[in-house]
Amino acid sequence: MARLLLALLFLSVAQPVLAADSEALVIHVLNRTGYGPRPGEVARVQAMGVARYVDAQLYPERIPDGDIPKRLASLRSLALPPAQLVLTYPPNDLQKRIDKLRAEGKTEEAARLENAMAPESQRGKPREVLTELGSAKLVRAVHSNRQLEEVMVDFWFNHFNVNWSKGAERWLVTAYEREVIRPHAFGKFRDLLLASAQSPAMLFYLDNWLSSSATAPARRDRKPGLNENYARELLELHTLGVDGGYTQNDVVEVARCLTGWTLSRPRDGGGFVFRPRMHDSGQKVVLGKVIRAGGGKEDGIAVIDMLARHPKTARFIATKLCLRFVADDPPKTLVDRVAAVFLRTDGDLRQTVRAVLTSPEFLSAKYAGAKIKTPLELVASSIRAVGGETKGGTTLLAALNRMGMPLYLCQPPTGYADRADAWVSSGALLERLSFAVALMEGRMVGTTVEAERILPRPDLDRAIEIILGARCSAETRATLSKEMPVSSKKLVGLILGSPEFQRR
Repeated sequence: MARLLLALLFLSVAQPVLAADSEALVIHVLNRTGYGPRPGEVARVQAMGVARYVDAQLYPERIPDGDIPKRLASLRSLALPPAQLVLTYPPNDLQKRIDKLRAEGKTEEAARLENAMAPESQRGKPREVLTELGSAKLVRAVHSNRQLEEVMVDFWFNHFNVNWSKGAERWLVTAYEREVIRPHAFGKFRDLLLASAQSPAMLFYLDNWLSSSATAPARRDRKPGLNENYARELLELHTLGVDGGYTQNDVVEVARCLTGWTLSRPRDGGGFVFRPRMHDSGQKVVLGKVIRAGGGKEDGIAVIDMLARHPKTARFIATKLCLRFVADDPPKTLVDRVAAVFLRTDGDLRQTVRAVLTSPEFLSAKYAGAKIKTPLELVASSIRAVGGETKGGTTLLAALNRMGMPLYLCQPPTGYADRADAWVSSGALLERLSFAVALMEGRMVGTTVEAERILPRPDLDRAIEIILGARCSAETRATLSKEMPVSSKKLVGLILGSPEFQRR
């Protein structure tokens, strides 16, 4: 059965006609602008109209978000600042550091740290912070009414990726998503880019906190000298793109502009600080533009402003958005139009996303079902499709790990890919089918689904109608029919593992 469904994924899927406000169009929009429909949601969106639904989703701050705060209330790490996370979920060596400070005669600093630590009964392990971050992402993806916001937060986190497992990131990533990514997801790209550049998480992840002029005074925690890591990724991954027309000399010059952009006490959850003595104050030339000698923090601001408004950046961001919402190989004409909106609106992300979501290409049957769901999209859409409830938790997060997408743990700065070739392999797809069956059999601790409630008896036609709507191919139906009769749980699980459900 699994092999048959796997083979069918590589066949072309029938493309329903996306007539205005039809069931097929609504399912397509819900799968692209969110994590798929919940029971009854297709009819609700049909009643209000797709255009009104998309417009509402572009303004998430106006959408009541139900009981999301209540659902997240038990995840105590989500609201804590980095410094408090260090003291509540301390690293293994924190007590050793305190003892060392005392041995060095630094008794006041040792006492400060010791007194600030949470009581032992309230302390946790750093890994709990990661579990709560992942659980919150799953809860929001499944239950939030602000579906497009959750998609965009995930999109921008991957665009400006940091890896939780790298040293101090364990205590910095929570605030990074909360204070940098989420508040700027529909704002101006320039503000998002600057917030990312000055965030402790990015400064630490790509080592810019270590970067200084060669003549800067030496410190115990860093040696003088330029570090190009962040400057290179700023150009290649965050703004201009790999084919953005910059040179290695531009990388060096950008790195020089950003010297002195550093951190105060990174191991203690400290924040961004500009240190003039670390800064290279000489003249720089970036992309042919002279940045005069004698500057300070403003050198970095000038680079951010220049890159945020560059036509190559507009095209790079437009391409990534079209790839996310339309197709792995988005049409050039669409990318051109979206890039033009980006430039015309000074990088207004709400208007740029609107240009994609209201385009004829986005609404075209040609691109319906053209994208393969990432593991996160599959997990969230599966729970939503059957009206399930989730608290996240280690079992669900482990399933994502097995499917190749451990949340907040993508090591390369590229973030997780949004193309089919990153997720389509025989092993990965069999893991997806195994997840779907395990979900319906109630083996995902912290997640509840009731197959019998939506499907009182094993009925193939009814199950397909509920889960897939008009998207089921004759080949998939024939394959599923060979498994009948089965329990409602297994039948729904197999449909969640079908090629049509793997696509969005």
